[in-house]
Amino acid sequence: MFRHILLPTDGSEISDKAARQAIELAKALRAKITALHIVSELHLHLPDEGFPIPELPALKKRFADDAAARARTILGSITEAAKIAGIECDVATATSDMPYEMIIDQATRFNCDLIVMASHGRRGLQGILLGSETQKVLTHSKIPVLVCR
Repeated sequence: MFRHILLPTDGSEISDKAARQAIELAKALRAKITALHIVSELHLHLPDEGFPIPELPALKKRFADDAAARARTILGSITEAAKIAGIECDVATATSDMPYEMIIDQATRFNCDLIVMASHGRRGLQGILLGSETQKVLTHSKIPVLVCR
């Protein structure tokens, strides 16, 4: 059966629900969890006026520091819940503008045999315009995916 579950999370309420379900599943299967938080890359669209912007390095550092703090908070709560349940849990943070690709890459990298993730339930025009990382993972992953609503 499944021995290593990848749990991508964005810290949303529905991702927290998926985390609780993944922990219960891992407990029942005696599986390990790797919780993953993906941070978007910082993109700045500034006019090219030919002069350096001295605040840019400080802005990049602040963005990275804030993202790291958020990841620690999100992943820390999953680690704590897994510990209480007696489940082995590792954490990882990655940076990508294509979260679905990073989820699949990290699942392969960590030799996970199941991905458990939330579906935000976007439908209609919103779903078409925003797309669904969950749908993209389902479409492209060779690893089984369990979607929690």
